[in-house]
Amino acid sequence: MLVFRLESWDEAKVILAFHVTGTAMEQFKTQAGSWNYSDGGYLHIGMVPLYSGFMYAAVGSYIARVWRIFRFRFDPYPPRWTTVALATAIYINFFAHHWLPDIRLGLFAATALLFWRTRVYFTVFRAERWMPLLLGWFLVALFIWFAENIGTFANAWSYPNQRHGWEMVSPAKLGAWYLLMIISFVMVSLVQHPRDSEAAR
Repeated sequence: MLVFRLESWDEAKVILAFHVTGTAMEQFKTQAGSWNYSDGGYLHIGMVPLYSGFMYAAVGSYIARVWRIFRFRFDPYPPRWTTVALATAIYINFFAHHWLPDIRLGLFAATALLFWRTRVYFTVFRAERWMPLLLGWFLVALFIWFAENIGTFANAWSYPNQRHGWEMVSPAKLGAWYLLMIISFVMVSLVQHPRDSEAAR
């Protein structure tokens, strides 16, 4: 991707950060019993195969590329420090809710408060279109959830309720993927520098 200039070095650094943060969370979550991987294989760290980190990196790569290719701009975009604070709180809650109260409902409320007015504008076939950013995140999270059902059906990993036979991944996981989308989006925003409508004029 770098050799053919399909990604920039800044994007590659963010994708590496996705790999590291994703693998760290996978290590913790498998130890906590949130999900598990099949035994066997050689390319793994502890109980976590290396491809799990690549799955997170793939999400980061996707966001970075569509942001640049479709020339995203936003109207309006919240102050960057607020988005970084939100993403940090979400990431911490993925770990802390195992010992402390789960604050994800508060995180959803904070997300809605920050982004409920935000539109993402994107250019397709020279025509600029838009959608609410909150809706865009939901659609991406929904397709990740579809892929997660395929992945668990193929026994790439499994949740506790799937140990005795495959079952559909709980729709409640959509919420977790939605929050992960926000972390992913904010990480990419650190190198893509969101443009708002006023700045674009």
